[in-house]
Amino acid sequence: MSEDSRQRAMARQLEIAERRLSDARADARQLAAQNERLNQTLRGARDKLVQAREQLAALAQPPLSVARLISVQPDDGVAQVSLSGRRLQVALDVESPQTLQPGDEILLNDTNVLVGRLDTTMTGDLATVVETDDDTRTGIVSSGGGEQTRLTLCPAIEELPAAGDTLLVDQRAGLALRTVHRVRVAELVLEEVPDVTYDDIGGMAVQIAQIRDAVELPFRHRDLYRRYGLEPPKGVLLYGPPGCGKTMIAKAVANSLGVDGSHFLNVKGPELLNKYVGESERQIREIFSRAREHAEDGKPVIVFFDEMDSLFRTRGSGVSSDVESTIVPQLLSEIDGVEGLENVIVIGASNREDLIDPAILRPGRLDVKIRLDRPDADGARQVFEKYITANTPLSEKTSIGAVIDVAVQVLYSPVPENRFVEVTYASGDREVLYQGDFVSGAMVRNIVDRAKTTAIKAEIDGAPGGVSTEGIREACLVEFSQNEDLVNTTNPDDWAKISGRKGERIVFIRTLVSGSPASVPLPHHHED
Repeated sequence: MSEDSRQRAMARQLEIAERRLSDARADARQLAAQNERLNQTLRGARDKLVQAREQLAALAQPPLSVARLISVQPDDGVAQVSLSGRRLQVALDVESPQTLQPGDEILLNDTNVLVGRLDTTMTGDLATVVETDDDTRTGIVSSGGGEQTRLTLCPAIEELPAAGDTLLVDQRAGLALRTVHRVRVAELVLEEVPDVTYDDIGGMAVQIAQIRDAVELPFRHRDLYRRYGLEPPKGVLLYGPPGCGKTMIAKAVANSLGVDGSHFLNVKGPELLNKYVGESERQIREIFSRAREHAEDGKPVIVFFDEMDSLFRTRGSGVSSDVESTIVPQLLSEIDGVEGLENVIVIGASNREDLIDPAILRPGRLDVKIRLDRPDADGARQVFEKYITANTPLSEKTSIGAVIDVAVQVLYSPVPENRFVEVTYASGDREVLYQGDFVSGAMVRNIVDRAKTTAIKAEIDGAPGGVSTEGIREACLVEFSQNEDLVNTTNPDDWAKISGRKGERIVFIRTLVSGSPASVPLPHHHED
């Protein structure tokens, strides 16, 4: 074999050896990867096995008890705890025992060793602060039953609570855990004296005279009332259809008495209702407590409840959630309780006086009852005069009297176009009601506002401005067109609320609006 042949043979053998070496390396890498995957699988299986063993060990452990920490001495390795009303001294087996604070919920094992801490819950009893002692960090609290207890204030209560504050307490452990924020009376009442005066109210001279006699005379002529042995009324009920000035009159009374330094507590009724048992009653107590404080200097105080029927409905009626079964007695006890209400008068406003509990309306409580009806043509004219004055821009070809005359004529003319509804009473009698039977002071103001808006838009467009007879006429028609749905109800009580008519029960309504009569039958409604 020649030299060249031997070299070629050796080269082939070397190439085959290198190929085999490369294949062996690839096989080695593949085996290493498989081995790593196997190791990962083994490690995962081992971790799961360890976890399963821990879970099994935990399940085999006896249950831990939840207790309340009273005090802790980390250096001594012991703590005082309350467990189901029993005070125990237990050993510590936790990391960082110095982080434990009185009031914490802690865990005890079966040998009563403190082994952990829970996130403090917000459950517990509520108590009212009577007095506190900053030196000893203790306080006397009163529970719902009237019993008083001295408790230690936990570190979570940073600021010393004041008398009347509410605390979350654990009485068995003797601890006040934290302060609970509750709605204060200041957030439920508006104490500013309103800027509404009697001059702002039109068409109610008789009603204004009645309420002034009932409210202002006793405060401004106290000596005469004492000479005659006459007690001032404790309360006044203003009732009537919606939008007829009940709230305005109450504000005017407060404004009139404000000259003498009176206080006006306008209670925000919806916020007074609270889903927690006893909370609404507490707020009523605080409102009257505030009223008594203001009245101590002899100044008159008015407590005004708007929409009174929503707060103090007839007990046992089943119309609401029957929360009134406790709210009504609370109000009664405040009005004529043992403490009395010197220089305090309650004014209630409602358009459903029939829903208010009769015990509130009897003489000696809300003594004076003043009905505010819908205004007639003369009354509406007086209301218009309150909103169309000498300062109101008028069109060049009109006057205040002409504008008001047109408005009153449109509202109250007994023409066929103004027919609104025909009602049928239980006796079979029928009556046609006109648009004017549904006018209110609020509606009059809306009409004037519409006419003024039309005049403003005309000036913006470059046309002559000012309130005109045509503008007030159009405003009346638009206002009525937007109130055509007043009778679209099948509930006689709701209809009576809208119309302001009481007495014989209505059983059938036939609408006569826009010349297209439509019958609205009312369901059979049994009288109690």
